[in-house]
Amino acid sequence: MSKVKYKFNKKSLTFDRVQTTVRKRLFYFFTHLSSGVVFAAVVLVLAFNFVDSPKEKLQKRELEQMKLQYRMLNDQLSRVSKIINDLQDRDDNIYRVIFESEPIPSDIRQAGIGGVDRYDKLKGYKNSDLIIEAEKKVDKILSQLYVQSKSYDEVFELAKNKERMLVSIPAIQPLSNKDLRRIGSYFGSRMDPYYKVRKFHEGIDFSASIGTEVYATGNGIIQSAGRDGTGGYGNEIIIDHGYTYQTLYAHLSRIFVKAGQKILRGQIIGYVGNTGKSTSPHLHYEVHKNGAPINPIYFFFNDLTPDQFKMMLDLSSRPSQTMD
Repeated sequence: MSKVKYKFNKKSLTFDRVQTTVRKRLFYFFTHLSSGVVFAAVVLVLAFNFVDSPKEKLQKRELEQMKLQYRMLNDQLSRVSKIINDLQDRDDNIYRVIFESEPIPSDIRQAGIGGVDRYDKLKGYKNSDLIIEAEKKVDKILSQLYVQSKSYDEVFELAKNKERMLVSIPAIQPLSNKDLRRIGSYFGSRMDPYYKVRKFHEGIDFSASIGTEVYATGNGIIQSAGRDGTGGYGNEIIIDHGYTYQTLYAHLSRIFVKAGQKILRGQIIGYVGNTGKSTSPHLHYEVHKNGAPINPIYFFFNDLTPDQFKMMLDLSSRPSQTMD
């Protein structure tokens, strides 16, 4: 029940009852209501902008936790990338060197994952850069791991064939030369005995009497056996050892093998002779890799001690004249 209001009348010195109309009552009501609405609106605006609700506080904590997790993830991905780079370096410079396989080109190792719109779905958020950076690192790592996995598959196959490769690569001297006194001329620039000018000598000349046994220095298949086409090497044998290696044996007096025949290391393939362009009985021996001649003394490791190898290197540096 509403209270009755009175007003003091100064003229009559009495209290007169105040009569409130419906209109005034409505006016007072809406005035108070408007004030209350305005006050409530101000409070709500201040609350929404400056005071977090429990749910918003929880969401903010979750967001900060997520950002922390992404930063930690990026740090971990960076460490994983360093480990992968180390694996790649070992693969190219150790494993593939051991098995004489070409390293994987860097453009293949570093190849990314295509798609210009791949990360568009992650754009437009406050922390898009953080998320996209992590996503890119993950994609790059997955790509590198895929390439590395394929590389290890290849290295595994090479390892299975390692034993066959080791017995195929030239690894002994082509004739008995335990005292190392039979080498008359080494690999490199030497004086030609016929033309008396310096020419590049592509092999090693072993001085030996006619009929001295000549051995295959590694397993392989006879590529050719017979008279040299130009006549300079006389009777010669060329063995294909696989793995891009070939050996040549020249000036032979007799040949015991034929083209297409399989040969084992240490097998007698002929005798030393004096055929072709030769000044005296000797064996001219060459090693080729990828079609280019290389120094044969680096392939005598099964026959030489470290001291003998050092002595042979020293002798090879001295000037000499070839025997063919």
